[in-house]
Amino acid sequence: MNKVYADATAALDGLLFDGMTVMAGGFGLCGIPENLIEALRRSGVKGLTVISNNAGVDGAGLGLLLETRQIAKMISSYVGENKLFEKQYLDGDLELEFNPQGTLAERIRAGGAGIPAFYTKTGYGTLVAEGKETREFDNEMYVMETGLRADVALVKAWKGDKEGNLVYRKTARNFNPLMATAGKITVAEVEELVEPGELDPDKIHTPGIFVQRIIEGPSYAKMIEQRTTRPRN
Repeated sequence: MNKVYADATAALDGLLFDGMTVMAGGFGLCGIPENLIEALRRSGVKGLTVISNNAGVDGAGLGLLLETRQIAKMISSYVGENKLFEKQYLDGDLELEFNPQGTLAERIRAGGAGIPAFYTKTGYGTLVAEGKETREFDNEMYVMETGLRADVALVKAWKGDKEGNLVYRKTARNFNPLMATAGKITVAEVEELVEPGELDPDKIHTPGIFVQRIIEGPSYAKMIEQRTTRPRN
């Protein structure tokens, strides 16, 4: 099975449809599948439910899909860096399902592991728990959360081989390994694509069995969300 595609557009060919659910790895702008997001934008697919920690920033990352109003619903944990995200939600143009960050990560992990639901203390007694089943264990109250799956998971790795094995670099690891397991189809983009056997087996974070398609990205902006500096002495 050849998993290698020429570019992001080719890698998404035949996978996209209006109203689908997409997972997009990354944290802010760190470790985002930027080439695949660009291809998703060019495709014109709309009515998307996007599962991601946040929606990038204005003019970058998933923020590009907000500009074109291709996203109908976000399942995420953070809004703060994106004014357009905030505006569309407050205007009623975008549905938002808020999750505590750890709960979001566990929902994705559970979906990838075939676990339909789990109980957590986080959010009990708050708006997060409204409409959800609650249960008592050992005199503590818990909220039931469901696992998350997606029609397509888009992930970004540092290195990958042609069999789909992936290695992430430092904090760019974030949500990517979880999402790679939770897509019906997982499409990965990497900075460097190597031959099978070139990656140290002990350094592989996502086994190739979870990845169906892979591309080598032509370029990466690697933007900084919040640049904090101090004057030199």
